Amino acid sequence: MYRFLLTPRWWGINVFAVVAIPLCLFMGSWQLSRFEDRVDTHQQQENRSARAKTAAARPLADLLPVDTATSGRQASARGHYDTAHQLLVPGRTLKDGHGGQQGFYVLNLLRTDSGKALPVVRGWLPGDAGTKADTARVPAPPKGEVTVTGALQASENQGTDGVQAGGGLPQGQLGMISAASLVNIVPYEVYDAWITLTDAQAPLHAVPPAAAEGSGLDLKAFQNLGYTGEWFVFAGFVVFMWFRLFRRDAEAAKDAALGIVPEGDGPAGGGAAGAGERGEPRAAGEDLPQREDKAGERGADRGESQGADQGDGQGEAARAGKA
Repeated sequence: MYRFLLTPRWWGINVFAVVAIPLCLFMGSWQLSRFEDRVDTHQQQENRSARAKTAAARPLADLLPVDTATSGRQASARGHYDTAHQLLVPGRTLKDGHGGQQGFYVLNLLRTDSGKALPVVRGWLPGDAGTKADTARVPAPPKGEVTVTGALQASENQGTDGVQAGGGLPQGQLGMISAASLVNIVPYEVYDAWITLTDAQAPLHAVPPAAAEGSGLDLKAFQNLGYTGEWFVFAGFVVFMWFRLFRRDAEAAKDAALGIVPEGDGPAGGGAAGAGERGEPRAAGEDLPQREDKAGERGADRGESQGADQGDGQGEAARAGKA
């Protein structure tokens, strides 16, 4: 009864199911492992951030380049501020109590003894970076040689929150804190990193360090979790469709073995030819005796008609001869 499984059609269905189900399970497990890795990395980053707040600051050169292990660590650098190139970073909000209020960062470049400059976010102020009343409250940077200490951060990119990478900002404003965006503003080299001061000068508010890219429970992490569910649903759908097709063909094979002709599959003339008054399927050959009787009656009628025609013709010929 299950010989239909050996047909080319079912060979194709079986091969597809055998390949698709393990593939969907593998992809779902992989996406789940990606989400678990992000959760573990987020927890590790939280622990490092907590330790970094109490750990002693290390020289900037010892922590470069910035990666997930050094991001958020306390770094120190010595030099003097470039007061001619103070920049404001608009459209920024804090993730603490000031998170619901729009403001801007105050950024200055610290010229170090190595010749490179380190971008330093001295703090955050609420308001609009394009309004003179708000920018007038920005305190001037300290003069002379200073030592700064703050949380080390990697250069921002277009995917960082608050970044304005489209350009078109007024002079004195910066949309993205990175060496690539600063190289066209200042006439000296800039470190591919920046720090946010732990102790901000009043009325500035200290900017807390952000988690390293790819280490937090961001939208991408929850996308991995969503993809996990989708792949497992695809695997279940393939199994469901296989059993549905199998049951349909198995029932059709069983009906054919019992000689049951489905309605609409009989001879021309509609489903009524092979069905009773209620449209039920009728076993093949059930109405053959009735058809044979009707065929015999029609044959007898034709024979009698032909005999009568021949008799009439002979009578007419005899009468013609006598005449």
